Parts: sequence; C-alpha cells; structure tokens
Amino acid sequence: MKTGGERIVEALKANGVKRIACVPGESYLAVLDALYDTDIDVVVCRQEGGAAMMADAWGRLTGEPGICMVTRGPGAMNACAGLHVSRQDSIPMILFIGQVQRDAREREAFQEVEYRRAFTEVAKWVGEIDDPARIPEFVTRAFAIATSGRPGPVVLTLPEDMLRQLSEAPAAKAYLPVESHPGRSQIRALEALLAGAERPIAILGGTRWTKDAVAAFQTFAERWHLPVGCSFRRQMLFDHLHPNYAGDVGIGINPALAAEIRSADLVLLIGGRFSEMPSSGYTLLDVPYPRQTLVHVYPDPGELGRVYRPDLAIAASPRDFVAALEEHAPAEPVTWQARTAAMHAAYLAWSTPPLTGPGHVQMGPIMTWIEANTRADTIFTNGAGNYATWLHRFHRFRQFATQAAPTSGSMGYGLPAAVAAKRLFPDREVVCFAGDGCFLMHGQEFATAVRYGLPIVVLVINNGMYGTIRMHQERDYPGRVSATDLTNPDFADLARAYGGHGETVAHTTEFAAAFERARSSGKPAIIEIRLDPEAITPARTLTQIRNG
Repeated sequence: MKTGGERIVEALKANGVKRIACVPGESYLAVLDALYDTDIDVVVCRQEGGAAMMADAWGRLTGEPGICMVTRGPGAMNACAGLHVSRQDSIPMILFIGQVQRDAREREAFQEVEYRRAFTEVAKWVGEIDDPARIPEFVTRAFAIATSGRPGPVVLTLPEDMLRQLSEAPAAKAYLPVESHPGRSQIRALEALLAGAERPIAILGGTRWTKDAVAAFQTFAERWHLPVGCSFRRQMLFDHLHPNYAGDVGIGINPALAAEIRSADLVLLIGGRFSEMPSSGYTLLDVPYPRQTLVHVYPDPGELGRVYRPDLAIAASPRDFVAALEEHAPAEPVTWQARTAAMHAAYLAWSTPPLTGPGHVQMGPIMTWIEANTRADTIFTNGAGNYATWLHRFHRFRQFATQAAPTSGSMGYGLPAAVAAKRLFPDREVVCFAGDGCFLMHGQEFATAVRYGLPIVVLVINNGMYGTIRMHQERDYPGRVSATDLTNPDFADLARAYGGHGETVAHTTEFAAAFERARSSGKPAIIEIRLDPEAITPARTLTQIRNG
C-alpha cells in the first residue's frame, strides 16, 4: 500500500523524470514528502509563472516533458502564462496542480478552480485523478499526449485527500510516444518535386528535432545545394555559418529573404506550422492555397492543411522524416547553387551589426564582441521585446540546443529559461538577454539562480520603457506617450542585493571588461546596459519612427 503522493513520484521516476520546477503548496504536501527520498532534482522557484517557464525550457532543450508542480487557485493561474508558451511553441510539459479535497468539490471551496474549463484552451489535455489506483494510468497517458503528434502541455490536478489516501495500484511503466513515419511514395514524390524545381527553399521549424536529425538534414541540404531558413526563434536548427544558410524567417525578416520565399517555386516546410510571426502575417504563403508548390512535413495530421493546403503533406516528426532522406541525392546536378550562395551572402550582410547608433552605448559593437568571445555551445535565452532583435538578427547560432526563446512572444521568459538551462547544462555558458520591462516580469527568479549557485549572465538592456509598445505607439499615435514609460531599480545593485554580481555599462567600451568580470565572478550576474531610448531598432530611431 502506498499513498497517492508516493505513487505520483513512483510514476515520475518510471517515466524518466530527473528534475521538477515547483512552488510549494499545502495542497500537494504528500508529493513533496515523497520526493524527499528520491534523487529527483527539485528546483524551488519564486513564482509559478517562472516555474512553468523553467519546465518549458527543459522540454525545449531536451525534447522530454518538463515537469512543473504548483498549488491550487492563484498558484495554478500564475502558471498559466507558462502553459500558453508551451502550447503555442509546441513544447512537451506536464503541469501538476494540487486541488481541493474531493468532498469539497463544486462548492467554490478555498482556492477551487475547475481546471477543465479554465485550461482547455492552453493544454492538450486536462485531467483530474480522483482515485490513487489510477495514477499510473493517468501519468503515463499525460506523458504520451505531451510528446506525441504536436507536442504540448498537459495538466493533471491532484485532490489533496487523494494524495494522502493509501491504495493498491499496478507498478508504473514508462510511456511510449506515438511516432509517424513518411511513406516511400511520399519521399519519391518529394524527390520528383525537387528535381523539377528551379527556385526551392527549405524552412525548418517546430519541435521534435534532435541533434542527429539536425546534422542529417544539413547533409541532405548539402547534397541538394538547398538554401535553408529557420523559422522564428528556431534558429538553432541550422548552422548559420554553413554556406546553405539563408537566414531567419521571423519578425523583421531580411527583405531579400522574404522576396526569395515569395518567388520560390518549391517550399519545403519541415516541423513548423508557419504561423503568423514566421509567415510575416500570413503574407509569405497565400492562405489557403500557396502560389508556391508546398511540401509540408509535420508530426500531427490535424495541422496539415489546417491553414495552408500543401501539394504534398507528410505526417512525420522531423527526426523520422530526415532519417528517410539519408540515402537520397539528386540524379542530375541541380541548377540553383549560385542562388543558394547569393542567399547566404545576403544573410551574412544582413546579420553584420551596425557600428554606430544614438547615445553612448551601441549594441552593434557589443554583439560583435559577444560573437567573438562566446563558444558555439553557449545557450542564449530571451523573452520578448525590441531588445531581442539584437540577439536574433546578429547572433549566428551554430549548434542544436543553444536557444530558448518563446515564439509566443511572452515577456519574462528569458530569466527562468536561463536558470533552467544552467541547471540542465552546468558546464555550458548561459547568457540571457532581457529588456528592463521583460526582466521584471520574472526578475525574482534571479534569487533562484543565487540559491542554486547557477552562474548565468543576464544582460538587462535598459531603455526605461516598454520599447516594442512605444515603437508602435509612436508610429500610430506620434508624440502621445501613454502607459509605456518605466521607472527601474539600479539593476547592478539589485543583483548584489540578491547575492549575485552586478555591473553597469554606460558606454560601449565598458562592456567587454564588465562581461569578463561577470563571467569570472562565479556568481549569477546582471549587466545593466543603459541604452538610449532613441536606439529602438538597429535601423531606425524613435524620432524617425515618430516622424514617419
């Protein structure tokens, strides 16, 4: 006989769980007690949204479900932001929520929420375990749903009294994800389309990639001389210095690359849904019938044809699709090598930072220094805001599992993701980009980094405002500033108050030494970069936007 709490932990161990992010609550004390006797790494966070984003980052970087545990009511609703990130970004995650006791259900008891109604929109499945004997069944199902087809978050609620109840139950076993594979006829059809094309391009996105799959697709692209783009915030899927790389297909796309996609005669879309951001507001491919021949490879058949009607639809994960390409090569020399080379040259020019800008701090030279002084396996994280343009446009990603950033555009993501990444890969450098507004969404998780001795480097790019919103505001309502100014702490002092290392950069020339001091401190570090508000984008100032 075991308690429900013990059976939850038993099921987690059977399914290979190594780490959990949590904010504790009395509603699931029985689970916390059962975790006491295990080697599962329990990371105690300061806010449930941060905990959920940490779990998302683990799922993003490993492909295995990130696990988060929170208490009922307010705790669960705080975690909803992380659920939304995982849902829109197709990241496997399981959120366990302590629930009110069973005999108080449907009375609006203390902190009671009906989670099936509350979370169905942002979770693949929401279940409640009302019998401890069914824990192995529910947990195994949760893992399978979170990882199969289009990955995403699953929610399991755990009534407090159920977790304390003793019961008999079968031993938990590991889940098996459902796989789908391309047919031979589909691969032959793809080869025929490639052989007949003159202006093809491949666009990689989504999840369910692996390091080996990324390397294998690079080999396939080399054989076919294919130009390759990476979807919004999926840039770690192709080496940016490879001669076949054409650039990122996301917000602020290189106009030359956008023109190439629009004029392509074949688009091979692998792993991504090509939603609003990567498609430039659904303008790169016509909806529902693209003018380009479209081959769409996606692990969930329900997504194929949902927005774009492909000429060839292949229901397969990127990993299994790429494995089927291993022996395939063009029968005749292709004709587009020069085009591929020109697209890569255009990317290199586009991703070269400007040397100047308004104010005393220029982000272009800072990015150049970062490129020259960080390793290829450095993990970069960020949330949302105009500051992220400096990372996404000017950092050249080289390896898989080096990027954790929300395609959903969720502010506050970068810091929890950096904490999660450093906990997962302690021997790799982790650099977080954050704006002043973005950082303070989940800035309290810097205390988590200090608690666990995780020497991340956080670059807080401080321009004293919600920059993206101000940019749009000045464009649409010039000179009428409303609700976008911010008052900030001294971020270097804040870092020191938490027990970390703090630096302030007020001139470009100060950055290199500040970064080296932060790196050598051995502590979590914040480097505040005081950026002139005029430096709102790499190409245009705030005044230029205001004046049209």
